[in-house]
Amino acid sequence: MAKYIFVTGGVTSSLGKGIVAASLAKLLQARGLRVTIQKFDPYINVDPGTLNPYEHGECYVTEDGAETDLDLGHYERFLNIFTSQANNVTTGRIYQTVIDQERQGAYLGKTVQVVPHITDEIKRRMRLLGESGQYDVVITEIGGTVGDIESLPFVESVRQLQWELPESDTVVVHLTLIPYLRAAKELKTKPTQHSVRMLSQEGVHPDVIVCRTEHSLSPELRRKIALFCNVRLEAVIESADAQTIYEVPLMMMREGLDTIVMKKLELTSNQEPDLSKWSDFLHKLKRPKHKVSIGLIGKYIELQDAYKSILEAFVHAGAIQETEVEVVNLHSEHITPSNVSEQLKGLDGLLVAPGFGHRGVEGKIEAVRYARENGLPFFGICLGMQMAAIEFARHVLHHPHAHSTEMDAKTPDPVIDLMEDQKQLQAKGGTMRLGAYPCVLKSGSLAEKIYGAERISERHRHRWEFNNRYLEAFERAGMQASGVNPDTGLVEVIELKGHPFFIGVQYHPELKSTVENPHPIFVHFIQAALHQQQLSASASPIKAALES
Repeated sequence: MAKYIFVTGGVTSSLGKGIVAASLAKLLQARGLRVTIQKFDPYINVDPGTLNPYEHGECYVTEDGAETDLDLGHYERFLNIFTSQANNVTTGRIYQTVIDQERQGAYLGKTVQVVPHITDEIKRRMRLLGESGQYDVVITEIGGTVGDIESLPFVESVRQLQWELPESDTVVVHLTLIPYLRAAKELKTKPTQHSVRMLSQEGVHPDVIVCRTEHSLSPELRRKIALFCNVRLEAVIESADAQTIYEVPLMMMREGLDTIVMKKLELTSNQEPDLSKWSDFLHKLKRPKHKVSIGLIGKYIELQDAYKSILEAFVHAGAIQETEVEVVNLHSEHITPSNVSEQLKGLDGLLVAPGFGHRGVEGKIEAVRYARENGLPFFGICLGMQMAAIEFARHVLHHPHAHSTEMDAKTPDPVIDLMEDQKQLQAKGGTMRLGAYPCVLKSGSLAEKIYGAERISERHRHRWEFNNRYLEAFERAGMQASGVNPDTGLVEVIELKGHPFFIGVQYHPELKSTVENPHPIFVHFIQAALHQQQLSASASPIKAALES
């Protein structure tokens, strides 16, 4: 039978429950245990698919096409395993299931209530992965903070499971904040005490308390937290602010988080966690030999979580090449024909990010044009690829009004058009082309060189596609469709012949980049940026001599 770990949060949100959960999972995995993580979110949306990135950060898409919380990206990047629809559950999905069952007469005339019907469905979902027989440990992260009204059914469900299951089958890890008051020059434990008391009032008693802190916890503070929060002294875990999230597993190992959890769960392992590869990755990440500047052209740059997987993919690809990747955020709404060269000056590469809607697309198109005409390494993802196609149609094929029907339904040259199977759909939630699809790469292409294979599989999230009516004209002019879906003929990859590095992909490669397996497109993109930097450096003395 699987063991269950529940990770709750107190005092404030954004403390890093997902990172702590992923770090603990990494340590248990390194001990030879089969581990998975799931996220239970308290909002009433069925999934994050219809949420604006400003509301909730990026929407992470799994192999099986689930639109999920961005924390699932952390789970996959740390554990190097796939998650699925079952790994992310929302209040909306819970209520939808219960209401559907009520409509079908499943409750035999009973009054449907939060307890027991909603909590029973929550518990069923909490145990679903554990009962599959695939895992030794299931970690469940509870979204929000203790005390939130919307989180109460989840906390109650944890209480019931603690009572229903053997004592050695469950552990509650509570993440809380130890704030530092600069005026008093001391750390304060009272918010943590109140948070634990509130959790205890709901009948859930934490076994481990992980303390986010700016400064190290003294032995006296640890004893005080242990005493007033009713946990063992060794179960007070310090989680100091880290330079990078990838330090946290090593910090948790030094604090003995995995040891105390395994002891409580009565788990045994014949091996100590071996994180030598992880440490090697960290060494390269923190001691780079090179540095490149990559411009990220986006519409949501005010919130970094909107492009979380892209930023982490740069970290992975940079570390493997001992290169610091400085991401320069550029708002596409602020890029115009008159300032584009100034905005992009000094960059070694350009990535045009995914997105939806008409806002900022003209700025993206101008940025693509600059990269194409000036030999700047270019990488377009999803909407970024579509903007590359529109730019090429306008300025190379001389269709000045070429566009996507997403932004201009009446464009005379719809080089990007709504997919045929999307045209009859009315509902917006969960109806896009989602999840993993195959792609066949053209022999001898840049894409084939990058992947080292002719057939690949990547994850998607889109409604619009390249219009194959324009494909022949594109290829005659030098824009090659180097990747195509074998079943539908949908263009998945475009690349520009004769350019140092110019590639656009309809899918989202950032979603499959992990610490252990950096995505090859990001790796080659950074290589191209390094080469561009070397060319620029060698050209500078010549340029200076000519100008003098």
